[in-house]
Amino acid sequence: MNPTQSDAVNKPLKSLDEWEDFVVQHYPEPSAESAAKKPAVGVAPDKKQEEFRNYEAEARPTVREFYRLNHTHQTHDFVKAKHREFLGLNRMTMGVWEAAEYLNQLVDDSDPDTDLSQLQHLLQTAEHLRRDGQPRWMVMTGFVHDLGKILCLWGEPQWAVVGDTFVTGCAYSPKIVFPKFFEANPDSTNPVYQTRNGVYEEGCGLDNVLLSWGHDEYIYNVCKDYLPKEGLAMLRYHSFYPWHRESEYGHLLNDKDRALLPWVQKFNPYDLYTKSHTKPDAVALRPYYEDLIREFFPEKIRW
Repeated sequence: MNPTQSDAVNKPLKSLDEWEDFVVQHYPEPSAESAAKKPAVGVAPDKKQEEFRNYEAEARPTVREFYRLNHTHQTHDFVKAKHREFLGLNRMTMGVWEAAEYLNQLVDDSDPDTDLSQLQHLLQTAEHLRRDGQPRWMVMTGFVHDLGKILCLWGEPQWAVVGDTFVTGCAYSPKIVFPKFFEANPDSTNPVYQTRNGVYEEGCGLDNVLLSWGHDEYIYNVCKDYLPKEGLAMLRYHSFYPWHRESEYGHLLNDKDRALLPWVQKFNPYDLYTKSHTKPDAVALRPYYEDLIREFFPEKIRW
């Protein structure tokens, strides 16, 4: 099923920040003490086992509706159709900074929790990476990681732009957020898609599976000729929480995936925990980032 873009429930969230705030609630930042005892691998160490499903009762109705739509409509065939529609990169030609300014159209004046523009969100992530002395390619990755949200400006509903990504075409992990909503997904009645491996082979590697569609896969494809493989993994999998936070889908991984996992996990705190009300000075920072962009990207790229 490919729902129409005019559906009145295409925008259950008041803003995309509602989903991001929910993710932070579900995966709280480890305390310094617990982080010292256990590296950031798998589930969040501060959470007790009995707390993992509490988010279902605490989630805002808008967030619940968002996940219901996401889990109902993100079928294997839907993902294939979106790859055909968008991954030809024939929508626009523009530079990276230009794309960040273009994304600023997503500012939602009705959101009471933040008055930061999309560009300032990107700068917050990138500036924290720079402040911590991370390599320039990783700072660049932080700056571009959410640019795929421009899909919203091209008519894509929220549930097809953001959300925790998961593998389509095989059995759903019970650790995916709100797994019960998959009961309404047509793939749930397809026996081929509901086995451990589904349409895949054991150890096939994540390059060979189709994750649910969203801004991660899109920005990965936009940037795949320009950034190192570690940065590309951060782009492609930063919303793939069932893998990098819940340790699911191990049977589909290959050696490349296992080598890249620590890089995705290293990036995750910068993605989740750098939001604040402090506004980066985009005007002052622009010369630095334009120089950084020139190091990795041509003047114009395809979107």
